[in-house]
Amino acid sequence: MAAVPAGVEEDRGVEGAQGGPERKQMDRLGKPLLAAVWLLMLASPAFAMDAAAGGGGGEVWHQGLIALGAGLGLGLAAFGAALGQGRATAAAMESIGRNPNSADRIFTPFIVGLALMEALALYSLVIAFLLQGKVQ
Repeated sequence: MAAVPAGVEEDRGVEGAQGGPERKQMDRLGKPLLAAVWLLMLASPAFAMDAAAGGGGGEVWHQGLIALGAGLGLGLAAFGAALGQGRATAAAMESIGRNPNSADRIFTPFIVGLALMEALALYSLVIAFLLQGKVQ
């Protein structure tokens, strides 16, 4: 970018000064999204007070959120483990392809790494079962 002499404004044109069509689209999407987040932040203390008072079916919401958390947690753990295993396998195969003599030295740490990744997914399965036990 060229230097602008002192006292002379840089000419950014109409789009540069007003933001262009992308700015208008962000304004159109951002304001309702901000309003929705603000509304949810204001509504959560009201739900908490209602549940603490023992009315309004607060226990039903609580059980539903436990079930939702168990399912989402298990799904995210499986997704993360699958991504990690895919990347580890790709790296191991690439290194063996570059140096076939190192296959025996790469194999053992590769299997240990895959086992640890799968263990994390199994831990999330155990936690999901424990959470499902809390839902009656």
